Amino acid sequence: MKINRRQALALVALASVAPAAVRADPVDEGKSEEIERTDRAAGNAEIIRRQNEAANRGDLAAAVLFLAEDTRNHGMPVGRQGVLRVLTDIHNTFPDWHMEIESLAAIGDDVIVRSIVTGTHLGVGKIPVNGGLLVGVPPTGKRFKVQHIHWSTLKNGLVIEHRATRDDIGMMQQLGLLPAVKRYDLPDVDKPASSG
Repeated sequence: MKINRRQALALVALASVAPAAVRADPVDEGKSEEIERTDRAAGNAEIIRRQNEAANRGDLAAAVLFLAEDTRNHGMPVGRQGVLRVLTDIHNTFPDWHMEIESLAAIGDDVIVRSIVTGTHLGVGKIPVNGGLLVGVPPTGKRFKVQHIHWSTLKNGLVIEHRATRDDIGMMQQLGLLPAVKRYDLPDVDKPASSG
């Protein structure tokens, strides 16, 4: 993903802004928010929270009303109706799909969330979302839990651009559709390496 100057500045600002300029509110234990102290950033953060709440309760028509008619997804013009088709396919494939926001950062027009996404594979994917890995795949009945990061850019209270990074491979492994890879851990640095 190519990052433009505005996005780079947003990242730098989030990483280095003086504490007085950012509100850090623990929402729940293990959750955090970093919001620039401006009405615009606070308002944009609230819009993303409300959009997420609508999607979580399955009100997809309401969720897409937070998007501009000509919204872009990963740089591609898809429009509000294109996003509705994607969300509908996701919810048909995972009827209990849920995205819990764990961390939220907002500065200016940009809102970035890190979330935990869960769902049970009870339907057949029809369009190539989630990396295109579930199109035509019979339901496994298995549940997944993975991390997503979503970056939304807003203008006049509507999302005009969305990008995401998801753990699609982890999801597929948990659904039993890809082989699970044995997890490895780094060696304990306090213990001397064995000599043989």
